[in-house]
Amino acid sequence: MTAQEAADESPPPKKGFTFWMIFLSICLAMFLSALEFSGIATALPTIIDELHGDEFVWVGAAYALASTAFLPLSGGLAEIFGRRLAMLFALGCFIIGSALCGAAQSMSWLVAARTIQGLGGGAIQSISSIIVSDLVSLRERGVYNGLIGLTWAVASAIGPAVGGGLAAHGQWRWFFYLNLPMCGVTVIMVTVFLKLPVPPGTLRSKIGRMDWIGNILVISSTTAVVIALTWGGVQYPWKSAHVLIPLVAGLCGLAGFFAYEASYARHPIVPVSLLQNRTSVSGYIQTFICQVVSLAVTYYIPTYFQSCKDASPIRSAVDMLGLSASIGPIVVAAGVSVSVLKVYRPQLWIAWSIWMIGMGFFSRVGADSSMAQAIGWPILMGAGAGILFAVTYFPVLSPLPVSQNAPALAFFAFCRSFAGVWGISIGASVLQNELSHRLPSEFLSQFGSAADLSYAAIPAIRSLPPGLKDDVRRAFGESIAVIWKVMVGVLGIGFLSSLLMQDVPLHEQVDKKWGIEQRQSDITGGEMDVFKR
Repeated sequence: MTAQEAADESPPPKKGFTFWMIFLSICLAMFLSALEFSGIATALPTIIDELHGDEFVWVGAAYALASTAFLPLSGGLAEIFGRRLAMLFALGCFIIGSALCGAAQSMSWLVAARTIQGLGGGAIQSISSIIVSDLVSLRERGVYNGLIGLTWAVASAIGPAVGGGLAAHGQWRWFFYLNLPMCGVTVIMVTVFLKLPVPPGTLRSKIGRMDWIGNILVISSTTAVVIALTWGGVQYPWKSAHVLIPLVAGLCGLAGFFAYEASYARHPIVPVSLLQNRTSVSGYIQTFICQVVSLAVTYYIPTYFQSCKDASPIRSAVDMLGLSASIGPIVVAAGVSVSVLKVYRPQLWIAWSIWMIGMGFFSRVGADSSMAQAIGWPILMGAGAGILFAVTYFPVLSPLPVSQNAPALAFFAFCRSFAGVWGISIGASVLQNELSHRLPSEFLSQFGSAADLSYAAIPAIRSLPPGLKDDVRRAFGESIAVIWKVMVGVLGIGFLSSLLMQDVPLHEQVDKKWGIEQRQSDITGGEMDVFKR
């Protein structure tokens, strides 16, 4: 047996108290982000109705826009100013945004507050992943990713119920206010325990290391694309100048951003080396596709239950528990399987296949389908999604050196968040277009604009006379089914991209610049955590 093989088979070092407190603080931060992410959809029809707004897409898109546009910046902040300061900045934005969301008096106010909240929520996800990668080698990271995935799954399972329950009792504002005490606890834990090394240098020198041109390019380009996707097919036709100009300008800007990062940036936020091997590229594509479909499912399954099954917000959350509950154990099992088997490609191929099959069957569910079908097929979809949530991380990182963890994971989070905008917007466009020619004219006459045809129309369905109500329910059912058919095709792209992966071994190193080490205390004989300086 070679020395390297012996090292590979040696057990990883035990984790001390400080490590577990850091890990717990990360789980708390991720719980907050997931609760917000999953719970807003069930409360959204009630919020739209109370605030008398029609910009329903922007409530989700504003959050996704902010988290997407500033994610590359979050990786730079973590690398230049240190992990703790970056995490506290993210939590601070999330706290301010949550408070403003709860106090919103208009749709414009809510959308602006969601932008601030999204900036914090996206950075929380990115920086949490970076910290875990600092402390745990990729080979053993599957277990820890599984635990974080379980945290996310639990929050995702109870988020719709919390959001729906509060909305049903006219207390949707508390869905945002509840974040404040939980954030306070997380801030205390991060301050006390997350004492990872702080890079040396003056404030001026650190600011000088930021890739300002790259950040400006990616923020402005992403904003333009999101505006186009949000308007397309809802407020303006896809072929209108209002959509095409920002879409083309944004996509060209993103191409210019990558060209600048590859050729001119002194401290690139997305080094070109991240995309110079096909396994990492495959991982990024799979991450993007997975999140496109996940956001569509998260936003439009509650729409199905509320519009087609006459469900209240809280009832639609309960009906989604099968989907949410199936993800948690699968995430853990998939993460553990990577650590035990030391492979990740078979899990990903199985996941795409399961999800496509489940989505294909679910696309046949209509307004009059049984609840067993409406609840059962999403469980199969959740199994495929759970594996992908846990495993797409590995093809991205396995070919890259550990010194590139921060930019690689910031771009990973960028792909995931940017994909969410596409998932929400594609679903909204399909739903609006389908409803516009399926809904009875008698019902359409009650609404003055196309943007009112989905979320704002749902509360009115319950009070319709029986015959008209059935027609409207079926129109919603048939329209939402088209979303799922489109998503089957999107999942097919994800499966094809997974075939690009090579069998790259999982490395077992951590970045010594950021890690913690353990030694035996001379006094107590117990383990102590000593931070690398």
